[in-house]
Order: sequence, then structure tokens, then C-alpha cells
Amino acid sequence: MVVKQVKHWLVTRANTARWRPILDWAEARGAEFSQSRDGQGFLIEQPNAQPGALRVEWGPTQRSYLQGNELRMRCEMGLHPDVQLMVLDRALMETLEGAVFEAYTDTLKTRVDTDTPEEMRWLVMFPKLGQMSSQIVRQRFGVVGVTKDLSSSWVEGALSEALAQASQDLLPEGHPFVLMCMRGNLYLRTEMAEAELSRVQALVRLLETAAREARRVSGRLGDGGAWPTTASVAWSPSSRLSDDH
Repeated sequence: MVVKQVKHWLVTRANTARWRPILDWAEARGAEFSQSRDGQGFLIEQPNAQPGALRVEWGPTQRSYLQGNELRMRCEMGLHPDVQLMVLDRALMETLEGAVFEAYTDTLKTRVDTDTPEEMRWLVMFPKLGQMSSQIVRQRFGVVGVTKDLSSSWVEGALSEALAQASQDLLPEGHPFVLMCMRGNLYLRTEMAEAELSRVQALVRLLETAAREARRVSGRLGDGGAWPTTASVAWSPSSRLSDDH
């Protein structure tokens, strides 16, 4: 027992030095930083963040399509329930589409398993946005949503510019990345072998841009906007990004 406690203390101490830049950045934002119990990751919580309460986690991945460690974020927005939108790396989209196709064609499965993550089910449920003003964004990312008009309104403008910039180095071609609006919140998930302050900061900025654009779209729906919903919004979401997301 004593040996285990000493080992845990040594790991915690080593991680404190390892993640000091991220801890200092979090505290400068008015956020709380804490290590996971097993010492394999960390959690940042900022309830008073803008445009919504922010939660940032780094640690072992919770998704089969990501390898090793991941960075996952949640921004609590209180968005209109019909704001169901997703941007993801195009290579990842093709991989997930293949997995969904196999699930449909498997003789033992007549439907997509309800335990399948929304990232995969949405590729079947929602239409893909084919026309985007940015050629870079169109080539590098896939966009799906409850309607094409809703998707276009979200991804064009500030978010398109942020994605195009991120594609240059932050999110290189083929790097798994998912950004989703669902259940009133905004979520980001990406593969990240080691937590680096500059990358965490850049991804938080990307999340904040997407959140502001999602709030704009949500506001139009809340004001009786012209976007119709589809029958697919009635699909009961039975899986969650994680217990904490």
C-alpha cells in the first residue's frame, strides 16, 4: 500500500512539471486544473468561460477510431435542440462511412447498433454539405447536419476561415478530428499523443469560434428561422460522447 502511494506521488509530481505550462494557462483563464486519479490525464474546468462553460480533458481515448491519447472538449451552450451539426476530417469521414456500411450489410445486423457513436450514425441520418465557398475546407473536411442550409450557415464565414487556417498545421491532412453540435452543446474531439500548450490553446480558439457561430445559427432558429427539420431529428440519441461529455 505504501509503495503504491509513493508511486502515485511520484507520478503526480512528475506530471505537475510536465503539464506546468498548461496548468499556468488554465489558471490565468480562471479555470481549475486537476489530474486524473490514475495520473494518465488531466481535466480543465472553466464554468464562467465565454461563450459557454468550458471543459477540456486530455487522456486515453474513448473512441475506437482514435489511437492512444485524445483531447476532448465540451462547451455548454444551451443551443436550440435542432442544431445538430458536425464537421470532421474527410479521411475519418470515409473510414467511419465504411464502418457504418459494414454494419448495415452484416447479415447479423439489420440496423446500425444503437451503441454506435453519433459521429457514425449521423453519416447515415443527415445530408452532407457538398458546396462550400472554401476549396481547402471542402477538400479537407466533411460537413453534415440536420439540413444542408443549417450546415452551410454554420460552417461558412468565421468557422470556415478558422478551419482553413487549422488545416495548415494544427489539423494536418488525415489527422482524426470531430466537431459536433448536439444536445445543446458543442463538442470537439481529436487525437493528441502528448498535450502541448500551443495546440490546446489553438483548439480552444477553434472551439470558441465554432461555438459563437453555432449560437448565431441557434438564435435564428429560436426566432422562428426558416430552416425546416427532418424526421431524422427524432432519432433517439442512445450513446454519449462520454460520461462527462
